Amino acid sequence: MVLIPTRGDATDVDRVLTAAVDGYVLWTTVADDPVLAAVASSGRPAAIQGGPAYPGLVRIGPDDRTAAAAVAAATPLAEATPVIISFPLDRRRTSGILRGHDLPVDLMDPQAVPFPVTGARLAGYRDALTEAGHDWGDVRIAVVERNQRVLGEDAAAALLRTLEGSGPVVVLAMSDELALGAHSAMDRTQRQAGLTGWDGTREATTSGIWSIAASLREQGRACARAALSRDIEGHQVPWSVVAPEFLHPDTTAS
Repeated sequence: MVLIPTRGDATDVDRVLTAAVDGYVLWTTVADDPVLAAVASSGRPAAIQGGPAYPGLVRIGPDDRTAAAAVAAATPLAEATPVIISFPLDRRRTSGILRGHDLPVDLMDPQAVPFPVTGARLAGYRDALTEAGHDWGDVRIAVVERNQRVLGEDAAAALLRTLEGSGPVVVLAMSDELALGAHSAMDRTQRQAGLTGWDGTREATTSGIWSIAASLREQGRACARAALSRDIEGHQVPWSVVAPEFLHPDTTAS
């Protein structure tokens, strides 16, 4: 197995194509990453975890949009003010606080949101929030540069400063790390909040965080099988909503 670090630009192509390998497994990347076209035209079998979908590549991953809507809907959305902590929206990894009306209408369009996982999860949150009666255009979204707990804490604190009153809040975070950071911010400010994350970690569920479990190990196994030219049954991997342990021990729903 050869590990090839990439930057997401044209300088990666020669390094990837000249590697002495029989197939490729790609990690989630941006829609305009030149490595996608290079690998797809190489004639070697290839799979990509998470996306984006690309002709000639087998995409392996959960249905992020449906899963995001499901985990958001598991919280008391109708009785609380929702806020979102999001992965980056652009290649520059611009951070800051936006509103729903600042985002593209078509979040699933790779030209509008080049990170497919980010776009799909935002679309799922929007589906759930709209269903619960919230105005998507007014929803506050903190975009962070990296998946780091300290950034989740800072983002949650910044979001709280934009909210009036002391009513309940639901924080929809795109990872357990970001959600755990938000949990620390909520504890520090003594705010009542529902929290969601992603990854189904024990630390998150024991901290009162709803999460999505979709085994990265199984996704890696499926990608490897595809890169070894073996048949696989379907390209979407199973996922489940994991409830906080103090609410429903051993309970999942998908």
